[in-house]
Amino acid sequence: MTTTVPVQRTVLERFPGGRPRGSWPADEYVAAQRDQGIAARVVMDLSSSDQFLVVTVTSTQ
Repeated sequence: MTTTVPVQRTVLERFPGGRPRGSWPADEYVAAQRDQGIAARVVMDLSSSDQFLVVTVTSTQ
């Protein structure tokens, strides 16, 4: 049996998808957040904005 846990995603910051080669501001931002103890990650929002989103995920239980 599989149990589904509802999650809530919070967008901390948005970065344009078309950055110059070698420029990774979203990854740098995530690293800074992780240094502060915040479990953040980068996801790509292709469906609506073509941006990199820095998000945190928390369970809603």
